Amino acid sequence: MNVLIKKTLMNNICKNASLILMLFVCCAFGACKKEKEQANNNSFLPMQIGNLWYHNNENFTEITDTLRLNNKLFYKFYSLIGGDAEAISYLRIDEQNRLIESYPSAPAKSYLKADFNAKVGDKFFTTGAKDVNDNEVTVVQKTDSEMVFSFDIVYQENLKGHPYQVKYVKGVGFSGNWKKLIINGVVTQK
Repeated sequence: MNVLIKKTLMNNICKNASLILMLFVCCAFGACKKEKEQANNNSFLPMQIGNLWYHNNENFTEITDTLRLNNKLFYKFYSLIGGDAEAISYLRIDEQNRLIESYPSAPAKSYLKADFNAKVGDKFFTTGAKDVNDNEVTVVQKTDSEMVFSFDIVYQENLKGHPYQVKYVKGVGFSGNWKKLIINGVVTQK
């Protein structure tokens, strides 16, 4: 009888320990998910399917899907420009807080579009290939809430020396006078 009581007691202890461990794992997973969501909300380019930067029916960008390229998760950005031009980009933010672009047709190639850890004055190249697709990028402005990158197409004779700028706003992404903005399920309209 004594052995049966000990065995029952040990089974109860094991069950309780398993339940406590499972509860701990669930709480830890939930905390990690919440941290990831908060990090995404504080990103210079929040990425979630359904995020929308909308000016009008002819000019908008929306995250419509995801896919994996070289085992890395990319978000599909669909843009309509001027009502008749379409653009599709596949973007992700890597572990070093850099905005990377790639495409299913050439998954081995990637383009460095932004480095959100860089400081004002820092420079980098989009590909490093020293061809017409390789832009010299300079961080020209950085605050806690905004970051501006200047792109100079230095390996294209006619475009070299005529840089263009791209601005990102923390928690919003693309800078613009948007009529409707949906970021991580939150809708803002003007």
